[in-house]
Amino acid sequence: MKQEDFVSLYNAEWVLFERWLNTRSDIRAKKRKPLASNDISDYDFPVRYRRLCQHLSIAQQRGYSPLITDKLELLMQRGHNVLYRPPAPRWRRLVDFFMKEFPCLVRKNPGYFWTSFVLFYVPLVGMIVLLHYYPELVHSLMDPKQISEMESMYDPASKFDTLGRDNRSDLQMFGFYILNNVSIGFRTFASGFFVGLGSVFILIFNGITIGAVAGHLTVIGSGETFWRFVVGHSGPELTAIVIAGAAGLRIGMAIVAPGRKKRVDALIEAGRKEIDTAKRIEIYGKMQELIVADAPDLFGVLERRKLGMRDAVKGFVFAPVASNAIECNGLSV
Repeated sequence: MKQEDFVSLYNAEWVLFERWLNTRSDIRAKKRKPLASNDISDYDFPVRYRRLCQHLSIAQQRGYSPLITDKLELLMQRGHNVLYRPPAPRWRRLVDFFMKEFPCLVRKNPGYFWTSFVLFYVPLVGMIVLLHYYPELVHSLMDPKQISEMESMYDPASKFDTLGRDNRSDLQMFGFYILNNVSIGFRTFASGFFVGLGSVFILIFNGITIGAVAGHLTVIGSGETFWRFVVGHSGPELTAIVIAGAAGLRIGMAIVAPGRKKRVDALIEAGRKEIDTAKRIEIYGKMQELIVADAPDLFGVLERRKLGMRDAVKGFVFAPVASNAIECNGLSV
């Protein structure tokens, strides 16, 4: 191919590649400009980089003009610096996860999120309204000791501004709240492996329990003390439970209805989408359980094939685990 034909054939690709480098190659996301409709996407950049390297190799092998090879070599070097530059610092990746990747994952699964939201908040709000009309119902949900402790903790007449405790126990209670909330979120997610029913149960159960507490304290006149205490931190905590429930429902759906994928393939895909390392380990653990459970079935699956041999052949033994290999030692004619 002549140099002029080579340039006219691939020059448009080189222009798009250079435009991507000028607009999207900055390591700082804020400095990157938006892409036009006909520009190279960020995901296609590695493929285009390999094509550019191929074009450079062809141009050098055919002895094309230095104007062409120098231009391609410059683009190749700039692309190499982008593709193989060191990763961002760990703190930067952590910030990007919470500010970008995690919200994007939540938005990619709106159905699971809103289903979890309804399963949690409908029982919560319903219980608050129900206790307003039937206050005695709380005794069917909680034992007298729990009710007494709860009423004492949020009693408006308490002399402590810290709701029943002094400053010496604040740190201890802080640790308790962190442990309790994290454990609830983890159980809500992990129980999704029971085909999603575990997440459904925990969401409804926690909604009823929290609604019973809030409704009872509001009815007996401790609502101001209770709501003043929980309003500062309940938003992030309850939202975390809803998101954990959404993750559990997604895992359960991947097991129950993997679509056209096999269950193992669906779990692999769910594990790839999961960013949290601990949760990904659980997903892959469930995948390995399914593989081990199905392993005995492999020995009962045989190929549908016919083996022909002469009547004079004796001593042939069919081996299911090695159907493509014939042991000749025991054969005789």
